[in-house]
Amino acid sequence: MTYDTDIIIKTDSETKNETQEIFEALGLDINTAVNIFLRQTIIHHGMPFKVVLEPNDTTIQAMNEKFYGPFNSLEDLMRDLNA
Repeated sequence: MTYDTDIIIKTDSETKNETQEIFEALGLDINTAVNIFLRQTIIHHGMPFKVVLEPNDTTIQAMNEKFYGPFNSLEDLMRDLNA
């Protein structure tokens, strides 16, 4: 396949160096790895891996706290929130 266009990406040097070491251990360079990612994106018609947001510790704590309510009015809700 002939490569006929450029894509310029920005990253920090630590990320570049770490990924470069991993790709080299796999017998790849960054250019080839990025092209694999792009082709897999086409095949999957989206991201070629699961992309999720895991709740952080604050969110988990809030989810585990006792929920108060239901409230009969906005004033009751605000009184509880301000308590």
